[in-house]
Amino acid sequence: MSDPRSEFDEEPGIFDFEDEAAVEASTQRGEADVAAGRVVSHEAVKRWLLSWGTDHPLPRPKCGE
Repeated sequence: MSDPRSEFDEEPGIFDFEDEAAVEASTQRGEADVAAGRVVSHEAVKRWLLSWGTDHPLPRPKCGE
């Protein structure tokens, strides 16, 4: 009797089809955003998220914070 899992082992997952050009373009856009300062610090996001569910939630952080 064959292993029923073997038929799935040969099928690629939804993330196995990678468009190399799209990945490279996305990486370049991300690096350009960082170089231009279009980022939000981890600390700013953490403060914002920790304020959720409190009596005084903070506004969403902006680029440069």
